[in-house]
Amino acid sequence: MSMSSMTDIVFLLLIFFLVTSTLINPNALKLLLPKSTGQVSAKPTVTVSIKDWGEDRYTYHINGDEQPLPFGQVEDRLVGLLQSSEDPTFSIYADESVPVKELVQVMNIAKRNHYKVILATSPE
Repeated sequence: MSMSSMTDIVFLLLIFFLVTSTLINPNALKLLLPKSTGQVSAKPTVTVSIKDWGEDRYTYHINGDEQPLPFGQVEDRLVGLLQSSEDPTFSIYADESVPVKELVQVMNIAKRNHYKVILATSPE
């Protein structure tokens, strides 16, 4: 029994799956995630800190300001601070307990305004 036809079919299936897998476009935000041992080439000009106070209460702080902003004012403040920047980039510092939903809301601000985002992490 010849197996050459079987190898042809397997080869064609392999090509089919390789081509179709490259067409899948995941709905994800492109982030500049810093490595724990290295540095990111982009330098953020603004920082956004998200603090978890429990019971679904979160405060947003721009550039380490102790006075929190409501989420509705974060975008206006970021636009005002980054409008004159050549390469507008900001970093997000979030508590470990902050849910992803809160991070994505801030990342959507960057997407709407064509800003780059760096998600700050602590070294291992």
